[in-house]
Amino acid sequence: MEFASFDFAALLPFIAVGFAAQLVDGALGMAFGVISNTLLVGVIGLAPAQASARVHLVECFTTAVSGINHLIHGNIDKRLFFRLLIPGVIGGVTGAYVLTSIDGEVIKPYVLLYLAGIGIYLLGKGLIYPGHPREAKHVAPLGLLGGFLDAAGGGGWGPVVTSNLLIQGAEPRKVVGTVNSVEFFLTLSISAAFIFHLGIDEFGAATVGLLIGGVAAAPLGAIAAKRFAPKHMLILVGVVLTLTSTYGIYKAWG
Repeated sequence: MEFASFDFAALLPFIAVGFAAQLVDGALGMAFGVISNTLLVGVIGLAPAQASARVHLVECFTTAVSGINHLIHGNIDKRLFFRLLIPGVIGGVTGAYVLTSIDGEVIKPYVLLYLAGIGIYLLGKGLIYPGHPREAKHVAPLGLLGGFLDAAGGGGWGPVVTSNLLIQGAEPRKVVGTVNSVEFFLTLSISAAFIFHLGIDEFGAATVGLLIGGVAAAPLGAIAAKRFAPKHMLILVGVVLTLTSTYGIYKAWG
């Protein structure tokens, strides 16, 4: 493939989407996969497996940059990191296998209904903050489920894992930084599984644009996560999760 053949003007919308999606993802721990998959499936018309494979390939780079910056800014809980890592990878590889075997879109609207409800709950919790941070429980099953849904549904690691850890009372800044950092290893494993089952596909303008925008925004997201007050983070997570989930439900059933 010759990169010189790319029309840069055609890349700009994808660069903008990648930048905005990663800025939200880095700051709030969710939305890159949701926004990017919505574009690739709903607008460009890619099959769900192809869209998920390309987005996870891009996220190998964006999550690496994001994870490093969260580490620099002290946003990572090491104990939570290792509790999420192995279950998340196992769930992600399993989800990639399922998506290449059956239609993962069947369960996606029901997951989005659940996430919209969680978003409303977090919004309410943010409005009545303050609260006292608590250590999260049931982390391994949450990582397993989040990894599976992320691969099988074309996105979901951040919304599922971040939102549930926040509901349990974990410190918002540490949750976002840790979930983003684990996501690098998750996306690497999922991408390898997709390549094994689907082969190495040609990049295309969408993937390159998302990659450029996402990598550019990754350092800014980590800075935003460090500076947001917990109350504001809960409110913003609730708003983003509710809006993106509701839009996904509308696209699926509307």
